[in-house]
Amino acid sequence: MLWYGGDYNPEQWPREVWAEDIALMQRAGVTVATVGVFAWAKLEPADGAFDFAWLDDVIDGLHEAGIGVDLATATASPPPWLTAAHPDVLAVEASGRRWSIGSRAHHNPGSPTFRYYADRLVGKLAERYAHHPALVAWHVGNEFGNEVPRDYGAESAAAFRTWLRARYGTLERLNDAWGTAFWSQQYGSFEEVQPARDTPTFPNPAQALDYERFGSDALIAAYRAEAAILRAANPAIPITTNFMGPFKPADYWKWAQEVDFVSDDCYPDPLDPEGHIYGAMRRDLLRSLAGGKPWLLMEQSTSAVNWRPINGAKRPGQMRALSYQAIARGADGIMFFQWRQAARGAEKFHSAMLPSAGTGSRIWREVTQLGHELGALEGIAGTPVEPAQVAILFDWESWWAVEQKAMPARTDYLAAVTEWYSALHELGVLVDFARPTDDLSGYRAVLAVSTTVLSDDAMHNLDRYVREGGHLVATYLTGVLDPAAGLMSGGPLGSLTETFGIEIDEVSPRPPVDQPEIRARLGLSVEVVGEVAGPVGVWAEIVRTTGASAVARYGPGDLEGSPAITRHPHGRGIGWYVSAELERPGCADLLRIVAAEAGVSSTNAPPGVEIVRRGDLVFAINHRITPVRLSLPGRDALTGAATNVVELAPFDVAVLHPSSSDEPGADDDRARSADLLQASTA
Repeated sequence: MLWYGGDYNPEQWPREVWAEDIALMQRAGVTVATVGVFAWAKLEPADGAFDFAWLDDVIDGLHEAGIGVDLATATASPPPWLTAAHPDVLAVEASGRRWSIGSRAHHNPGSPTFRYYADRLVGKLAERYAHHPALVAWHVGNEFGNEVPRDYGAESAAAFRTWLRARYGTLERLNDAWGTAFWSQQYGSFEEVQPARDTPTFPNPAQALDYERFGSDALIAAYRAEAAILRAANPAIPITTNFMGPFKPADYWKWAQEVDFVSDDCYPDPLDPEGHIYGAMRRDLLRSLAGGKPWLLMEQSTSAVNWRPINGAKRPGQMRALSYQAIARGADGIMFFQWRQAARGAEKFHSAMLPSAGTGSRIWREVTQLGHELGALEGIAGTPVEPAQVAILFDWESWWAVEQKAMPARTDYLAAVTEWYSALHELGVLVDFARPTDDLSGYRAVLAVSTTVLSDDAMHNLDRYVREGGHLVATYLTGVLDPAAGLMSGGPLGSLTETFGIEIDEVSPRPPVDQPEIRARLGLSVEVVGEVAGPVGVWAEIVRTTGASAVARYGPGDLEGSPAITRHPHGRGIGWYVSAELERPGCADLLRIVAAEAGVSSTNAPPGVEIVRRGDLVFAINHRITPVRLSLPGRDALTGAATNVVELAPFDVAVLHPSSSDEPGADDDRARSADLLQASTA
């Protein structure tokens, strides 16, 4: 069964509304409702005074209507009585300021006092509902770290010291790893160590990196504490919490090992013409975190949100298009925040499945249409997405390290990854994300975008990937730091200098007024010919070749003639190195060549159109504001009609059982030709 529904907050409404809610859910095709995310004050209005009678009625009513319940632990925001009695649970900023109540998630989830009360509530919920027939999943907390990514109070300081003892064992090893001989920072005892709070100038980079690691682990520990209580009550009920895509404070590679299924909250900006690319990248990351297994879109909006500077509404069909994008890229359900639009509070302008305009609204018509369509596609649940042939390395530790202070220039790690992902998306290439130490042998090409922190194991793994036939594209700032945030032994790239056949003399960022261009025509031995051209951004590096060929060079300026892009056969594979910060057209130029040489197939989709295969179905999604005609022979999975040409209106979707001879990838040689990216418009 595909999940379809959203956050349901009956505690915000009088009891007489509940029956109407459930009846309308049935009309909309809702299969699951998430209940109780922010209901702690309603469940426990005073210390130890629990009231579950209202929740019994809600869950029983949903069950009678055939709607499953994703029951939240309600610990996402402590009630006023708790913080009034125990102000120590309130989170502390890096500046030392303590947060106040009046919003949500204002607590330190690692506070022992908070954990006592939160775990007590979770235990009561588990005792009462763990075997309820409506229960389909547990939902722990909500968006861990979103409001308070890190706590810097005394309790977190003590926990950090415990974490450091486990990591380093001895004070001598910690002092060595952190390089505390610099600036007279040497510690004489673990008790002297503090969190990475605000400092008058640059903080210790290794300490700051370790505090990011600790902070992510602390969030996981808070989740794990509640999950253990729930699992003990009934191990048959799956447990999850809602991720937030590429969310910097939480290393989701670690988190994904803790949940029974991966779920995501994703809100592409409907006013952003590239919002669908942002969405696709999030979907691909979640599928990768899930290890290729189906995942769940836990939250999206039906239209506008309430927290952007300009909260634009989605165009007609745009919600449906983005929903099918998630299904096509591996989601086994489409959920929203929230079911009924709030009348009061900070999220009253946030759209909902049942908007304040009621059942006569466009939003309601689109919600019911999608619900009925997904009901006809239940067979897709549990099926895999077609295997990706390209992976991008996504590394939280590199993200934390490369955006620290005291770097050669400011770097936006996520923006850099997004630029390369966007180029691949525009080329019609499906992408997985991976860690530097993962088994990469199944990919024809791998991109390491500013993968700044590399361990010895990671470097050996990447070298092995190339030697065994892989095509590895690495960009500037890859392999610059070791896991302790120190300069890489032997210089940038470490042992990967042999993989790429180069040495990097110096990183050489430059202001926007002094940005050269690169232009080169590449003619390779495999008869792949292409051109790479375009301006260079802030980042550049001075590269010497020690075996690689300089296939693109810098234009006029102090770097004129210096290698900008190099190519090095290594073992059975190819190591490409990009020392320049390319804009997207330059990225696309290079990736077109790499894809053709590596044998990467493409869907040949025109700009703004996605074509993705999952299971036995092909999804064609038009994210453009203009119609498009596609040559896609097959049978429409929603209507049963046979077709040779698919006509998609703006934000329209086609779901097809393809004709066998025209399935994506059926003619690999054609797909891998030099005309890899010819638009397949009819």
